[in-house]
Amino acid sequence: MHRHTRAFWSLILCGATLAAGCRPTQPFYFMEDGDLSHYLDVATDIEYPDVEEPSLDEVTGALPPLTLKNTDQYEMWDLTLEEATRITLCNSQVMRQIGGAAIVGAQVAQNTPESISRTLVSSVAVTTTYDPALRETTTGSSFASAFSGTGVEAALSEFDAQLDMTTSWQKNDRPQNLGGVAAIFQSPIFQQDLGTSQTQISKLAADGTQFAIRNNSTYNTNSNFIAQTAQPSIWETNFEAFFSRPLLQGAGAQYNRIAGPHTSDQYAANITNAFDGVVLARINTDQTLADFEGGVRNLMRDVEQSYWQLYFTYRDLEARKMGRDSALETWKKVSALYKEGAEGGSADREAQSRAQYFQFKAAVEQGLTDLYRSEARLRYVMGLSMSDGRLIRPADEPTTAQVSFDWSSIHGESQVRRVEIRKQKWEIKKRELELIAARNHLLPRLDAFGTYRWLGAGDNLIGSGNAPAPFANGSNAFNTLTGGDFQEWEVGARFSLPIGFRRQLSTVRHHQLALARDRAILQDLELEISHQLGDSVRDVDLNYQLTQTNFNRRVAAEREVEAVQAVFDAGRITLDLLLDAQRRRAEAESAYYRSLTDYNLSVVEVHYRKGSLLDYNGVYLAEGPWPGKAYFDAMRRARQRDASMYLDYGFTRPNVFSRGPHAQTGADRGSAGGGGVIYEGTPTPAAPVYEGEPVQLPHPAMGAQTEVDDQLRHVNYEAGQAAAPRVLPGVEQAGGATSFPGGYERQADYTTPQAAANAAGW
Repeated sequence: MHRHTRAFWSLILCGATLAAGCRPTQPFYFMEDGDLSHYLDVATDIEYPDVEEPSLDEVTGALPPLTLKNTDQYEMWDLTLEEATRITLCNSQVMRQIGGAAIVGAQVAQNTPESISRTLVSSVAVTTTYDPALRETTTGSSFASAFSGTGVEAALSEFDAQLDMTTSWQKNDRPQNLGGVAAIFQSPIFQQDLGTSQTQISKLAADGTQFAIRNNSTYNTNSNFIAQTAQPSIWETNFEAFFSRPLLQGAGAQYNRIAGPHTSDQYAANITNAFDGVVLARINTDQTLADFEGGVRNLMRDVEQSYWQLYFTYRDLEARKMGRDSALETWKKVSALYKEGAEGGSADREAQSRAQYFQFKAAVEQGLTDLYRSEARLRYVMGLSMSDGRLIRPADEPTTAQVSFDWSSIHGESQVRRVEIRKQKWEIKKRELELIAARNHLLPRLDAFGTYRWLGAGDNLIGSGNAPAPFANGSNAFNTLTGGDFQEWEVGARFSLPIGFRRQLSTVRHHQLALARDRAILQDLELEISHQLGDSVRDVDLNYQLTQTNFNRRVAAEREVEAVQAVFDAGRITLDLLLDAQRRRAEAESAYYRSLTDYNLSVVEVHYRKGSLLDYNGVYLAEGPWPGKAYFDAMRRARQRDASMYLDYGFTRPNVFSRGPHAQTGADRGSAGGGGVIYEGTPTPAAPVYEGEPVQLPHPAMGAQTEVDDQLRHVNYEAGQAAAPRVLPGVEQAGGATSFPGGYERQADYTTPQAAANAAGW
């Protein structure tokens, strides 16, 4: 019976084990209270940063957007292009960018506002007004993702004088293994007080020479002095003047300003010197300035495109409203005839005219929404709130004067003024300088060094005693040192030569390949800019011809509607011919203003492609003012240099790597208004531009080719006033100016022509 009981419990235990399976179990703790607030079941959570930054008033004060249901509360804001440019520059610490294709050329009709998307601001890719200053103050460790390398000030700091001070005190107490005769004169326990102090001023010269002046002082007293020395404690001090000058590798101002100082200690430790000298730091700053200029240029391009796109949406809306109103008038007449049962008033004609009206009505609603969207797009570029109770309306009319560019002049100008080419040339210059520094490493390291030392020793470091012997009673170390009785010097040379120069040869080859690659990139970039400029000039001629053609089409379509309307009223043609004529008139009106807008944008595109867009918009870049103390110090330094004696650097003088400031204005280049060629290395002063000075152009009717380049318009942004008018004197405006509507009605779906007429203001 006992055996059966054991078998039974064994089966129970096996069943429980199989049911539980192989899974871990938590241990049991006697003092557990159940508080597991410190337990975390995830590694990371999505959290919100503890940052409180004030928002712009344009964000906090934004009103609801204008829509088809929200068109009641707003006033018209007639805005000129010059005002838009000025406001944009004032509100653009961050250069806003508009995504989507460029609004220029014949394909612009396909680029509706719905397809234009904005690019969210990125802290790395975006251009800001702080970028040049950030580059100038980069130390090499901060902003590594956006600004690699060091800034100019950080590179210059390698040549700053350095003050180093070290002081230490030691207490030693240790047994000594002494025996025999030595035990008679020395204590078996060595006890010592040891103090050391070093003060040094070191300086690196521009040619790589190291200078140092240092003072070393030591205090020593120990148990062995009692039996072996004249004094129980001694002070020793010395002054050293040290220099170390590279003669081959690392020598010369040119190398040190390119690569930065490469000391003999770095060479002995096999530390590779990264090429990050003051010259390369300055080139990095110039490239950042080029990026900043490119950001401002792109911003001005977006302003022009958004402004003229908004102008077109107004004109396009007017054309759509004209088609809607004519369709409504036709529907009214046909509906009246249909109700009276008169000839020409059949049911199919009434339905056809009604369908035509609602088709134009839908186009008006779409055009009004496109207008609101284009206006918001311009607001975004200008840095304004999304809606503030005003509706921007362009006050400038696009020019209809024929603009002709001299190809040889603008082609040469594009190869000089384009910021991308200038930035790439700076990259090539940087590669050339790096190759010079890399070839310097093919030389062996040979340094000449020397040290001169004045020594002193005594019972005290400084005191009033005047004992002649260094270790006499009352002697002091500085008194002995100034006596000049103990002087030492050392002169020597260090030589080091890597067998094979494998790393150095690889570095030279790397920089040769990098230079060849950047030169190839520059050539391809010049080719690309040449093609872009050619496309832009082609678009100018195309859009000008399209403007003339579409103007004639517009006039012909207007006359067609008048003629067809008269024939229709006489009952000699069908309704569909009249409706088609009305539709073609609306399309011709829109096509004319589309081509006129494209023509002005294509002129802007030529200036963009040849690098004169900022000059064309009257925008010039300059560094902001410094603090008043900086001007005072700079004047003192200039006066100090004026009173100094000139020293020729001789063979150590670095080569020229810059050709001077880049001229931002092209008013004095080539023939009048032509935008001639400016050659690098021979900058010419810019001609002054006076506010309000008109540009005299020949009348188009005289058959002369009108040349309009960089002096089309100039704006005095500092004074905040507009300058020369955009429509130039002596130029006829084809088609004249048409006033924009002051507001737009909100309409519902009407089923009768009278209700639609009442809503439309008939």
